[in-house]
Amino acid sequence: MYSLVLYYSMYGHVARLAEDIKKGADSVEGVEVKLWQVPETLPEEVLGKMGAPPKSDVPIITPSDLAEADGFLLGFPTRFGMMAAQFKAFMDSTGGLWGTQQLAGKPAGIFYSTASQGGGQETTALTAITQLVHHGMIFVPIGYTYGAGMFEIEEVKGGSPYGAGTYAGDGTRQPTELELGQALHQGKYFAGIAKKFKGTA
Repeated sequence: MYSLVLYYSMYGHVARLAEDIKKGADSVEGVEVKLWQVPETLPEEVLGKMGAPPKSDVPIITPSDLAEADGFLLGFPTRFGMMAAQFKAFMDSTGGLWGTQQLAGKPAGIFYSTASQGGGQETTALTAITQLVHHGMIFVPIGYTYGAGMFEIEEVKGGSPYGAGTYAGDGTRQPTELELGQALHQGKYFAGIAKKFKGTA
């Protein structure tokens, strides 16, 4: 069973979550997991002015790569309460897959990063679900399966029942151990669900 973790990350926060999500998914026997990133749409000059670090060597995905997977974990930062334009641009390029409904019936999960507590921890996931719906994909939230970590109120924590999340703040804040634990949990939980889907297909 092959699942992919696909993300866009400008400053590295979503990429960090993606790494732990992959670790969690890798822990499920019989599941192969691969990291991918979507293409950048901004010129290097603009990225430089925004202070964005160089991209990692994680391979760049094409729409045809999606068709090979049995499950998808999709991650992105928020822009005004919705997924970043770079990820949306990639989704806009999957019209061929939509036309043939090649992704229909396949499970998908979502993870994200926002700058602040009111910056879209839930709306980013909610508005992203439309992409899954039009492809006929099956949204797999984590609900409250992360246990006590979902109810932590003594420290700032990203994430929600929709999926793992983090806060970037001004860019200097990095995902906490609690947030990375939720990402690890999401990867493991999702892989188990996706494996069940594949086993009954």
